[in-house]
Amino acid sequence: MSHNSFGHLFRVTTWGESHGPAIGCVVDGCPPGLELDEAWIQPFLDARRPGSSKFVTQRQEPDQVRILSGVFEGRTTGTPIALEIANQDQRSKDYGEIAQSFRPGHADIAYEWKYGVRDHRGGGRSSARETAMRVAAGAVARRVLGEGVVIRGALVQVGEDRVDRAAWDWDAVRDNAFWCPDRAAAARWEALLAAVRKAGSSVGAVIELVAEGVPPGLGAPIYGKLDADIAAALMGINAVKGVEIGEGFAAAALRGEDNADEMRVRQDGQVEFLANHAGGVLGGISTGQPVVARFAVKPTSSILTPRRSVTRAGADTEVLTRGRHDPCVGIRAVPVGEAMLACVLADHLLRHRAQNPGAPARAVLPRESLSN
Repeated sequence: MSHNSFGHLFRVTTWGESHGPAIGCVVDGCPPGLELDEAWIQPFLDARRPGSSKFVTQRQEPDQVRILSGVFEGRTTGTPIALEIANQDQRSKDYGEIAQSFRPGHADIAYEWKYGVRDHRGGGRSSARETAMRVAAGAVARRVLGEGVVIRGALVQVGEDRVDRAAWDWDAVRDNAFWCPDRAAAARWEALLAAVRKAGSSVGAVIELVAEGVPPGLGAPIYGKLDADIAAALMGINAVKGVEIGEGFAAAALRGEDNADEMRVRQDGQVEFLANHAGGVLGGISTGQPVVARFAVKPTSSILTPRRSVTRAGADTEVLTRGRHDPCVGIRAVPVGEAMLACVLADHLLRHRAQNPGAPARAVLPRESLSN
């Protein structure tokens, strides 16, 4: 199977299946001399780990990462970094009933048509289990970006219930099981998801990502647009069906004078934007403002409610998916989204430095421009 890699200078290749002995990734292109060890990577994996609350799958995986190469005495060597996580709590028997049928909403039938063979145990390669390695790679990417770039994500909608942006509090995100910045919404979602799980159903969600401290100049104006690469990376996450940057689809309802991000020059010569409808990207290039992206995750397709489907033999059937599944996959998608955004930004940062090593790290106008 091809297309298991993404990125250009900072390149990530993942391998493994949901019920195989292990999953892993190779991160190539990481600069040498960066501090990196398993203790740095592990907290990011713990944030995504299954079984972490009653609102996510109860598969018990410690997700302990091992660094196999590319690091010596706590620093990167500039050679490929190989990371591995053992699978320890597979229950393949839960999937025996779907070996000869296709789960509606899943990739089962598309895999069958494309490859003629599929690993039905937990979805095999199409399982969200693979995203653990993206999170591990994202931890490496954060080292490339440095402490000046801060990437945070939050769940802003579950089903039809949205957060109150007037009540937004980043400190609240880590205080509940939903990565929710609105404590009142988190309380409502607890009752909502309990009812959804009891009904054997699922709901979708919307995740918002914000990257602060991103320098201006990342991206290229035509085929290497920063926002296009971010959109592609987020669309590549399991169950994602929509992505928007900045105002996104809401921009279609604005007038030009409302959508334009006006600017002023401060006394120190730095450009100050008066709004950020563009989400930190203009013409495919970062502006130095916070990069803002949102992505929509569909309801979990693995549900206990019987759904009509077909078998491999061409007969009609009904399918219900047993096993341990998330009533809302959007919850654990937050750290995955953060990781993918980190990988894209790290890749573009290295590309930008290679082409324009003397570029400014801040949005400052040249002195000759200020004198005009």
